[in-house]
Amino acid sequence: TGGSGQYAHVVGKLEPMAVENDSETYEFVNNISQGRIPREYIPAVDKGFQRALVKGPLCECEVVGVKAILSDGSYHDVDSSEMAFNVAGFNCMRETLKKANMALLEPIMKLEVEVPEEFQGPVSGHIAQKRGVINTSETRMGTSIFVAEVPLASMFDYANELRSMTQGKGGFSMEFSRYAQVPRNIQEEVVARRLKEKEERMATA
Repeated sequence: TGGSGQYAHVVGKLEPMAVENDSETYEFVNNISQGRIPREYIPAVDKGFQRALVKGPLCECEVVGVKAILSDGSYHDVDSSEMAFNVAGFNCMRETLKKANMALLEPIMKLEVEVPEEFQGPVSGHIAQKRGVINTSETRMGTSIFVAEVPLASMFDYANELRSMTQGKGGFSMEFSRYAQVPRNIQEEVVARRLKEKEERMATA
């Protein structure tokens, strides 16, 4: 060994959290058999796991929606420490993430649009072009009302676009709804762009 506080061994696995459990971003499960790793070192492993999630391998984005299960490990009476288990947890999670089938998430917004009835077709088609899904639509007293879910990435400058389509007569409100996976083709574009930006930064550093 390399001296006191250098030995730690952890074994675990990573699982996606249930889709409906979107209020939680991370869960730690301790399935260690009694004595395999002393109880006082378990929180250090958990902290190491969480440190690795701050910057994942995909675009260096934070990793959310995962369950980390600590299943086995070992320690040394003299050469183990909290720091050693923190580092072991970090390295274990980092290597696991590299092998995982990761997916980018994006914020999905709840969009409510009110426009004069004559603009119903263009506005609904425009929402579809933005990868939006209209959940409900109705017409009341000559006004069409849409409630849809649309990726936030598609909504920049929407106020000007809606104004242009409706001769300034349309209005909308928007609030956060949930996170959802980015379509695979768009994910590939984002990853390639982020990689290129990173290479350019390194070249000019």
